[in-house]
Amino acid sequence: MDPPHITEFASQRYFEKLRISEAKDQPQDGVAHPHDGYAVGQSSTFILPIRQSQLPDQQQTTHDHKSEKRRANFSFRTILPTRTSVEHEVRSPSIESTRKASVPFDRLFANLPNELKIQIIASLPLSDILSMRIASRSWHAMITYNESSITRYHLEHHVPAYAIRLYPAPEASSMKLHYLCGIWHRLHVASKLSFLLSERVTKEIFLRKTEAERKQFLPQYERMRRRLVPLLFTIFHFFETYRTLHLDYIKEHGHGLTLEPYTVNPIESKIMSMYDDQTLLRVHQVFPLVISSFHRRLRPPSYVGSFERSLRGYLRDPPANEVYVTALCVGGLRQVERFWEVKGYNARRAVVDTWYQSVTNEPVEHVPKLRRGFMGLRRKKSSFNVGEGGKTTIDSATNSRERRGSDNSRRGSDVSTNGWRDFVFGTSLSEGMPMGPLSQEHLQLLMPDLPQLHSIWLQTAEALILDRGIVGRPQDIRRNGAALLDLIREDGAAEEDEWLYGRTAPESVRPPLEAIEEDPID
Repeated sequence: MDPPHITEFASQRYFEKLRISEAKDQPQDGVAHPHDGYAVGQSSTFILPIRQSQLPDQQQTTHDHKSEKRRANFSFRTILPTRTSVEHEVRSPSIESTRKASVPFDRLFANLPNELKIQIIASLPLSDILSMRIASRSWHAMITYNESSITRYHLEHHVPAYAIRLYPAPEASSMKLHYLCGIWHRLHVASKLSFLLSERVTKEIFLRKTEAERKQFLPQYERMRRRLVPLLFTIFHFFETYRTLHLDYIKEHGHGLTLEPYTVNPIESKIMSMYDDQTLLRVHQVFPLVISSFHRRLRPPSYVGSFERSLRGYLRDPPANEVYVTALCVGGLRQVERFWEVKGYNARRAVVDTWYQSVTNEPVEHVPKLRRGFMGLRRKKSSFNVGEGGKTTIDSATNSRERRGSDNSRRGSDVSTNGWRDFVFGTSLSEGMPMGPLSQEHLQLLMPDLPQLHSIWLQTAEALILDRGIVGRPQDIRRNGAALLDLIREDGAAEEDEWLYGRTAPESVRPPLEAIEEDPID
């Protein structure tokens, strides 16, 4: 009989030869050892990729003619895995995920339903949504057609309650991105001015100048900055509404308030009727601090005399009160923030004079030529220089930065249609920013009728506070130092949050409290 290895592997004849050879190797005592026969195959760690083998006797009794024919045709090639099966087994989930990740994001996003697309876009920050509008025409059309749903989502999740009280949301059909961008513009200005005002108060009033002193004062600083944001937002609303109502009053009556006798300013009284008692009282207590800080920012740092100011290079005098009034009532808090952020007194005064000249068409104050200072001391050179004809120019480096990427550098393109303003302020945003520049016609009506600096807000607000019975006496209104201490006090954060943000406002609307919590006393 042929040996087993000559017969085809795993065929029926192969197993018969294997059984005969094993019967010859059986011990004569008839006792099966644990390592003999099929015990070796069952205890082996090597397993073929087939089903569990059965004894030859079981195969003969349990399989019919078709199974015998299948075993007769069973070959070694059918046992080994094929090339296709090997590739399928070797392919790991990481490779599959890598192949899926290689698909571009725009294709994956384009395959989503429109409802999911808008929900994802609406959850992004507003700056990202505005940037997506200029990515392509399809993105611009998608966001433009869904302005109402995006605006409604942001109003519910990211806009504080005090902002919606002052600027009520329009109807759902007319709710556009312009309304949402206007609120965020005002919030940004209020937040920036809150930071600048807190820095000034910390340094010049509370005299925290060193790093150690500022670190120790950090909780009070954060509480002050956090509480100033809604108050400055209300002041922004006051000046914005005052300018609009003042122009309407002049057009309706044919003259301004200077020719109208009154004890309480009717325009200011109409605006303050929109504020609740707590808002009116707290803004009234902080309003003198805001005006005095702005007034202090535009004055020269030294007050010893003209000789010392000439040594330091402070060649300009403080601006007149009309400049402050024009900046507040015509430019608003956005213009105040722009003046505040300019570094260097001479540069700041040059910017103020240039802006005031553009509003009133008056010549800019002439600055004397820079001379050698006393004992070789010279003032620091400013980037703003006053050229011929009273026009303010900027140095070449600044000019090059402004010219880079401007519309004037484009060739062969229509600036009116391809400018960045058409992209950012397109569609509903074409109305412009809140409290934007006025036309010359409106400036001619408004400029002669501006109020005095010391009479803005204070007289009308105090009269309304006493008339409403918010406080019993004028002495009960916190002023100066008491108002500052009220800004940095530790208690009352929970009541303020409920008043400013409402009970159901999400955490994204409320400023974080972790930085302003005091350390527990051991």
